[in-house]
Parts: sequence; structure tokens; C-alpha cells
Amino acid sequence: MDTPFSTLAGELAGLEANGLRRTRRLLETPQGARVTVDGREYVAFCSNDYRLAGHPELIEAAREGAARYGVGAGASHLVLGHTKAHHALEEALAAFVGLPRALLFSTGYMANIGIVSALVGRGDAVFADRLNHASLNDAALLARAQLKRYAHLDLAALERQLAASRARRKLIVTDAVFSMDGDLADVPGLLQLCERHDAWLLLDDAHGFGVLGRAGRGTLAHFEADSPRVIYMATLGKAAGVFGAFVAGEPDVVEMLVQRARPYVYTTATPPLLAHALARSLDLIEREEWRRERLWALVGVLRGRFEPRRWRLGASTTAIQPLVIGGNEEAVSVSSALAGEGLLVPAIRPPTVPRGTARLRISLSAAHEVADVERLARVLATLQ
Repeated sequence: MDTPFSTLAGELAGLEANGLRRTRRLLETPQGARVTVDGREYVAFCSNDYRLAGHPELIEAAREGAARYGVGAGASHLVLGHTKAHHALEEALAAFVGLPRALLFSTGYMANIGIVSALVGRGDAVFADRLNHASLNDAALLARAQLKRYAHLDLAALERQLAASRARRKLIVTDAVFSMDGDLADVPGLLQLCERHDAWLLLDDAHGFGVLGRAGRGTLAHFEADSPRVIYMATLGKAAGVFGAFVAGEPDVVEMLVQRARPYVYTTATPPLLAHALARSLDLIEREEWRRERLWALVGVLRGRFEPRRWRLGASTTAIQPLVIGGNEEAVSVSSALAGEGLLVPAIRPPTVPRGTARLRISLSAAHEVADVERLARVLATLQ
């Protein structure tokens, strides 16, 4: 018997046939290098947590925050949900990244949607790297601005687009560290284009904040870049180990987001206990450099021990190490074979990555041991 949703079964079958249907695993332990998933223990190379999500100081700070503020915020920031914990964290984040003002959002996806839709619209243009995170593309579409995409890292193509544009406002949007390739945007080059063509730069530093730059201050610090044209977004659920996101930039930019960013205005504030815990996280990021040193050492171990023959290891110097396999089914098969050896490495397929570039996304953590990475390299060598 047909139902209103009968056509969905055929679409799901098509995803299955093309190796594109996704499934969820059940994590039974805190995030870490060693986890229990679906009743089995694994060494995991699939988390964006670099060793803070289960840190005892953050757990204790969350308890303190719950005791002081309760569990839920109860209202949006503009009604009665903006607590002293949120305010103190915003001030600390602005100081940490060296920008005048910061604003908390619930997620990076919501932050990007809020920034773009609040600052540009009809008659404006958004210029986007072709390998940007989906949230940046969706943001431009929702804003109804003209969306121009340029080839990955191709600043010459971007400049041609900027020069030809007659838009009222020009906004360049880019990942700082590309989430599926691990390479970096040319931030100094982008800022030069902003100056020449009177544009703004939205930098999504989800994978750079807490990891790159002096004391983990992010990609701007990594490049020693400073410009009032930057609108900086970073997430707080990856290297910071908790949850949420923030935007930092010039005071007028942030104030406009307070007034017009719909995902900020019309959303209940994040639990203040998380803001309280994140203040402790910033302190850990700043004073404990050893995690970053260990992370870069492990990147060197992987790239030194594994020499791909049929596959391609992307040119990444960050904790995200993409092993491009090509076909969807082969990527899933290799991921399954690794799982059989007790190693969790996710297979990433279209539309997350371009067609024909299905890959294993290897995420290294300061929680890994050298022996873990060497073992992964050995098993990969036997599979190719």
C-alpha cells in the first residue's frame, strides 16, 4: 500500500546501491583515542577532539557551572538567557583571538548562517572556495546574495571574480583549515584581495582554533594576520572540547549580529554550565603547549611511516590527514577492513567531498600513542 512517503524508499535504495547510505555507530564511552563502539573496543581516528573532551578539569568546571547556574539557560540571549558565564566567556574569547568583540552561537553551522544572512543579501555577492564547509554555501543561499564559487585556493580566479563584480557588498567566505583536506587557506593573500577590492573576509576556523598559532589562538595567529576586514568564526566542540561556536570581529559587525542574526536572536542560549566549562578550556589551551607539540609529532609519524602506492595522501600539515581512495565502495571497504583490525577511520563520500574523491579521513589526536599511529600505517600498507 502506498503511503505519502513511498518514494523515499526508492531514494534510500539508490543511496545504498551507490555506496552513499550512511549509518550511525553507538559510542559507549567518552571521546578519546580508545573508545567502545557497538560493544567493541577500538583505537579511533575519527574525532575532532584533541584530548580535552574528557579532561577532568572540564568535567569539574561543568559541575561548578551547573551548581551555580542550573542546567538550562531557559531563554534566548536577548530575553533573559544571557548569563554572567556567557558574557565572561565572550570577553575571554575576544581577548584570546585578539579581536575587539565576540559573540556566542550554539553551533558553527548556526554561526555561519547567522553571519552571512545578517550582513549580506540581495544586491550583494558572496565569493566561496569550492571546497568550503556546507554551512558557508547554505548561508549564501539563504541570504539570497549572489554566490560565486572559485576553484580551491585559486586566488587568481577569485580576483577576477572580485574585479568583475558590481555588488554593493563583497564577502569572501572560506574555511581556514579545510575540513576534508586538512590544508590551509592563504589568509594573507585573501586579505590583500579584500583591501584591493573593498571586500570582507569570513574565516571559518573550526579546525584551526585551539590547534594552530601561538598558544592555540588559531589561524589568524598562525599567519600573524590582523585586519578590521576579518569576521572570525570558530567552534568550541573540537579542540576546545565542549560545545558551541563564536564570532569575533569589529564592534559594529558583532552588534549587527546581535540585532539581525536570526540563529542568535531566535534560539535559546546554550546552557551556561558549558560557558563556565569553556572558560577553563581556554586556560588549558593557552598554558599546555605539549598537546600541540605531540599532535605535530604524530602527524610526522604517520607521513613518515606510510607510503601510499595506489592511493593518495593529501598534502596536509594539520591533524586532518586525508587518504584519497577514489571510489565510494572501495573507501567503505577499506574503512570496514580497518574496523576489523580494531581501527576506526571513517570513509567520507560525496556530497561531502567531490565525486571520485572518496577518502579515509584520518584525524590524529594528542591522545594517540606513537604505537597507535605506527599500527595504522602498517595495516594501511597491507590493504592497498
